[in-house]
Amino acid sequence: MSAVSRRPRLEVAGADDASDRHEALVRMLYREFGGALFGHVLYLTGNDRQWAEDVVQETLVRAWRNADRLDRESIGVRAWLYTVARNLVIDGRRSSSVRPHEVDPTPLETMTIPDDSENSLSAMVIADALQALSPKHREALAETYLRDRTIEEAAAVLGVPQGTVKSRVYYALRALRNALEKE
Repeated sequence: MSAVSRRPRLEVAGADDASDRHEALVRMLYREFGGALFGHVLYLTGNDRQWAEDVVQETLVRAWRNADRLDRESIGVRAWLYTVARNLVIDGRRSSSVRPHEVDPTPLETMTIPDDSENSLSAMVIADALQALSPKHREALAETYLRDRTIEEAAAVLGVPQGTVKSRVYYALRALRNALEKE
């Protein structure tokens, strides 16, 4: 009495040469296991349909390349297909964690770019207003505001009394205010 295997065998009928047999095998594998394999891979990829389709396709390409080595029993082939697919998903996750993520260009197109023209224009107006001051008034402002000196320190640097520095700063600021209001 001969033992009867309960496992169905994968038979490829009507194929003449090896390449025809390999192609027929892949078609048969897709017909037999494609739906279940896709469902499993879809779960593994977190419902990323495009990635799952790519993984199933690559799994079948690898089956085609290794057609001579595949176990002809459907249980062994099914396990081999699921293992290859699982490994492809794992490799995909590893490689995506190493590569920088792609950026969607749409937010970049709508992103506002800071416009410094107002600051530039203000700086030009202030520079023009400073040039309109007398040299003594400009020196007093430069020492007190730009060089951050006290009235006493500015008076020592300029060689004038402190009261003179105070009045020059006062009149210089008033002239600047008037010039800026006109602009």
